[in-house]
Amino acid sequence: MRSLCWLSRHARVDAFPPVSEALTEPNGLLAAGGDLSPERLLAAYRRGIFPWYQEGQPILWWSPDPRAVLTPGALKVSRSLRRSLKNRRFELRIDTDFDSVVAACAEPRDYGGGTWITAEMAEAYGLLHRLGWAHSFETWQDGQLVGGLYGVGIGRVFFGESMFKRETDASKVALVHAVEHLRSRDVELIDCQVASAHTRSLGVADIPRAKFLSLVHELCAESAPPQTWRTA
Repeated sequence: MRSLCWLSRHARVDAFPPVSEALTEPNGLLAAGGDLSPERLLAAYRRGIFPWYQEGQPILWWSPDPRAVLTPGALKVSRSLRRSLKNRRFELRIDTDFDSVVAACAEPRDYGGGTWITAEMAEAYGLLHRLGWAHSFETWQDGQLVGGLYGVGIGRVFFGESMFKRETDASKVALVHAVEHLRSRDVELIDCQVASAHTRSLGVADIPRAKFLSLVHELCAESAPPQTWRTA
């Protein structure tokens, strides 16, 4: 029986066990502990690992199998979404209010349950943003932030973290905008971690973890120094 690996806060930032040692139940749980320093987070993403935990839990590190991904060319834009893109007069921005996007993603959802975006997580990704690694794609309407998503960009991979909406289709419009921008930056893979019915309707598909890791190894190998993506 596989056992969970515990990381010391003082362990090397890349001291993760091989993802092949991740548990099958719960799917992908690999390690606990460590910290959310920028160096450890970046080392994790480059290994196909991400943090996900709730308040009161230790930091938990995951690498599920299969992995949900979106390739830019696979994005599905429904007829109703096309109408929203054309008629709802959303303003699209990048990196103009990252912290507010994260805060909105952390708000309770209509279907209940707590948030996994703890204050510690929000602070960690805010620091990654200020260092140029984390980015937000935002939908604005009448001067108000009404939808968006955020994630981490390394090389030609964008590791999506969370999205939110306050108006119909606002998060989907942000995703369409994100895909267009990422395509212009030669990004070939968008990590969506675990698929849902909502993300599948947008073109997200599962691939074996081994294939995902191979792609990440290739596409993150020559990551350029971080730079601003701000558009407004």
